[in-house]
Amino acid sequence: MSIFTTSKFWADSAERAVKTAAQSALGVLGAGALGVLEVDWANVGSVAALATVVSVLTSIASGSKGNPDSASLID
Repeated sequence: MSIFTTSKFWADSAERAVKTAAQSALGVLGAGALGVLEVDWANVGSVAALATVVSVLTSIASGSKGNPDSASLID
């Protein structure tokens, strides 16, 4: 069975992708925003979405490494 067909792999990948999206959104928010009304929310969403895609692609690229029961390279 391929690692890409396991629910654990996709659950781990989704968890990391959500964390990455939150981290990148917080990074953009903290990079010069003075107030909630001054935030460029489209830019925050765009950066978070791109970071999420990169996270998922990284999980897929590293899918053949490490423990086959986890999307993580470290176990």
